[in-house]
Amino acid sequence: MTIKPKTVSPQQALMRLEDLCVSAEHCEGEMREKMRRWRIAPSDADKIIESLKKRRFIDDRRFAEAYARDKYRFARWGKRKIAMGLAAKRVDCDIVADALDAIDADEYTDIARSALNAKINANPDSISTFEGRTKLFRFLIGRGYEPALASALIKDAIHIQ
Repeated sequence: MTIKPKTVSPQQALMRLEDLCVSAEHCEGEMREKMRRWRIAPSDADKIIESLKKRRFIDDRRFAEAYARDKYRFARWGKRKIAMGLAAKRVDCDIVADALDAIDADEYTDIARSALNAKINANPDSISTFEGRTKLFRFLIGRGYEPALASALIKDAIHIQ
């Protein structure tokens, strides 16, 4: 038995998307994907998006800034991972660059340092071996931090030990 995707009228789609936007920030890409799954015609989807933008329910710039802020503060993601996440949501690269530029450099470094310190505290011997330092470096890179920042933080942690 196959499940048939539910079709939604353009008016229902508009109301649903407004409700979604009221509860949390969303970007145009997310809204278009939802309408595609609801089988909304592209011309109707364009009209709905225009209406949502005009009435400020969606704003990709506002979304990108909130997304970047939440991901680096709460998920401890680096700029590279944040940029990839925004690109996957089809946010314009100029908007992504502006959102990343808005990140406070000192706070960003402190958050990366605290993520590294938590990893070191979980395995204190990791900082004293080549393999351990390599794992720490890969950990930070996997979180989306820049290689230069990861290296500098690890070097600082070595000198503290």
